[in-house]
Amino acid sequence: MNRRTATSVIFIGFFLLGMVFILWGIMLPDLAKTLAMNELVSGAFFTLISIGAIAGAFVGGKYIQKFDFMSLFACLSLSVAGLLLFMASVSHWHWLLVGAFLLGFISSSLFTIGHTMIARLHASRRSTMMGLMDFMFSLGTLAAPFYISALYLLEHDWRWPLRWLAIAMVGLAAYAWYAARRGKKFAIPTQPQLRKSLSYGEVIKRPIFFFLALAAVGYGAVEFGNANWFVSYAQQGRGFTGEEARMVFAFFTAGMVISRLGFSTLLRWLSPHRLMLILAGIMALGAFIIKLAVEPQLMSLGNLLVGLGLGALFPLMLSSAMDIDSDKGPILSGMCVIGSSVGVQLASFGTGFWASFSSINTAFWTVPIGAIWLLVMVWAYSRYLKKQLHQLNNTVE
Repeated sequence: MNRRTATSVIFIGFFLLGMVFILWGIMLPDLAKTLAMNELVSGAFFTLISIGAIAGAFVGGKYIQKFDFMSLFACLSLSVAGLLLFMASVSHWHWLLVGAFLLGFISSSLFTIGHTMIARLHASRRSTMMGLMDFMFSLGTLAAPFYISALYLLEHDWRWPLRWLAIAMVGLAAYAWYAARRGKKFAIPTQPQLRKSLSYGEVIKRPIFFFLALAAVGYGAVEFGNANWFVSYAQQGRGFTGEEARMVFAFFTAGMVISRLGFSTLLRWLSPHRLMLILAGIMALGAFIIKLAVEPQLMSLGNLLVGLGLGALFPLMLSSAMDIDSDKGPILSGMCVIGSSVGVQLASFGTGFWASFSSINTAFWTVPIGAIWLLVMVWAYSRYLKKQLHQLNNTVE
């Protein structure tokens, strides 16, 4: 398969998936008003996306390598387009919840394919390329608030952003199918042992990967706890207008983009385990600034710091794990997606449930709590990573 073509398909896919995943939190007030969704139902919506992602990542991690990656990517992208059109047509929130589960299930398999392909296609530059791939996801999240605001100027209807994204996903599916037909199949390796389904058990037993999974839980809680609830928190808890809340939130996605684009440069001077700790510390500081501040300027700074600290953590943690055991790439990716999805579920549903009997102003404490969890788990993971890399270097020597 042509490396450049395959990489461009994955990068475009991650950009569009970034928009798909982030827009629900941005449009939540409009969704809730149109479909009569209370805080509990809103939390359940994000929870079902997470449950679907857990199921999809588990299945994908074990079995995707039995298929041609690019052909499967095309089929799944087309399925996402169909789901977006379905969700744009619902008139009751019950059907929206069904779509949420299916969207999480299919999208998590797309993430697993993307992580595995980029890691294998660019083994010599794994950290950099995985960072760029996740940068494209963050670029999509950065573009989403402006994309929605622009469409709202034409018609204030949350259904149209979904419809136009569906059209873009159809285009992506066609491009991926073209790439699959044009190039040699990449999904079936020549080594017989790589054709077998993989086991999560033998990976999670290793302490380093166990703490990686726990760190992924905190990562999902902070990223999507803030992404799904910040706009609602800023409007209902701090009295911001919808436009003000979306613009302040844009600093979070901007920080994610900058972090993922530039972290590989810092690896020239900092070891991966040390950079992880620095990023986690910046993230935790930003999370508390967001919660404790009331001025939009300080909240913008907090969002920027969370984005800067959080953005590079996922590609850095996952690429470091794949450096240790690249043959387990699909499982490691699936495990991180599962852990992240559990964190999304805890933060999203937990915030909605907490807000249903308290207030969104109080319930938003789930984000700083998740930040502390992530900081501690990154510290534990980085210690094991330091020892493991030291052992690998001694073996090579």
